[in-house]
Amino acid sequence: MASIRPFKALRPQAQLAKQVASRPYDVLSSAEAKTEAQGNHSSFLHITKSEIDLPDTVDVHDAAVYEQAKENLAAFIQRDILFRESKECYYIYQLVMNGRAQTGLVCVSSVDDYENDIIKKHEFTRPEKEQDRINHIKTSGAQTGNVFLAYRNHDGIDAIINNWKETKSAVYDFVADDGIQHTIWIVNNDTVADEITAIFEKEIPCTYIADGHHRAASAAKVRKSLGETATAGADYFLTTLFPSNQLYIMDYNRLVKDLNGLSPAALIKELSKQFTVELFTSGAYRPETLHTFGMYLDKNWYKLSSKPGTFTNDPIGVLDVTILSNNILDKLLGIKDQRTDKRIDFVGGIRGLGELEQRVDSGEMAAAFSLYPVTIDQLFDIADSGNVMPPKSTWFEPKLRDGLLTHLIYE
Repeated sequence: MASIRPFKALRPQAQLAKQVASRPYDVLSSAEAKTEAQGNHSSFLHITKSEIDLPDTVDVHDAAVYEQAKENLAAFIQRDILFRESKECYYIYQLVMNGRAQTGLVCVSSVDDYENDIIKKHEFTRPEKEQDRINHIKTSGAQTGNVFLAYRNHDGIDAIINNWKETKSAVYDFVADDGIQHTIWIVNNDTVADEITAIFEKEIPCTYIADGHHRAASAAKVRKSLGETATAGADYFLTTLFPSNQLYIMDYNRLVKDLNGLSPAALIKELSKQFTVELFTSGAYRPETLHTFGMYLDKNWYKLSSKPGTFTNDPIGVLDVTILSNNILDKLLGIKDQRTDKRIDFVGGIRGLGELEQRVDSGEMAAAFSLYPVTIDQLFDIADSGNVMPPKSTWFEPKLRDGLLTHLIYE
């Protein structure tokens, strides 16, 4: 059964919440983070993307970057931008995007659960991204990035959360610059907190990583590396749990740097053996059904429809990301390991298909592929079967903001 706990969050003063809250560190480049934080000395990006406070010549993985994060975090506390909660609490976090609301429970989840597969995974991780978060957590002493977990709906948890939202005042409530509303309530009643903990321990057998595989893996490896010096804080990691019926998964698209020696015409000829290839003349092609793909190549969009034999009906084989990986990325373009191959990049659907066009047209990339989103049921089926998807298969929106609730691993 799932082991979760309330915790003493490090969080901003209410009047500073909007200025502190920042988009997740892994959806912004250093240049984007620098622009976003410009003129805002309270932005949490000074902690999660601390290279923005160092010369551009400093490598983003240099030890100086992590030391700067530690220094900036201490300064935020000293300036009373952030303060530590006086008691262990749960937190309710509601996001509203385009009129659609989803509400999660912010807590800390057990590293033991992660290692014992009670927290289920559906993706492998990329070693360099893990190491970045390991260095950041160990040096700063803080888990600044939230791991987004899903669980199968539970009426009891729904009732507790809905009652708290209806009867208590929120501590934070603001609309960010991107139009997404963020509202947080503090569950500081011990009886209610104990009830939440008990329901998960007795009635919810597992949770699923929806977003944040690298953050979860890094938390586990940090605890292991600390050994006997690990404090109780390192036994848990920062998570927000959402019921599955509230989640929205967007497409997660691919860009490739080269065509593996093929010309555009030769690639299309090869693709035609396993896909019906149609020139799409009505703008960018966003797949509308499973087993269809968009391809942007040489300033043209194409619709690719899978022919029989390109996929199997097992939980992994039926996925569009698997069809793309096996039949195009691996077979034709020679990309064997998407976790480590530098010839591939991933773009979340929130950025739109225009970004795919721009990066190909600029010459940075040779081609782009748009995909139909994975469903939450597919994600659960794969995790339950013990299989993993190809990396970067799911993109969830809206994103939780960094800086509103942080977990400290050193007491």
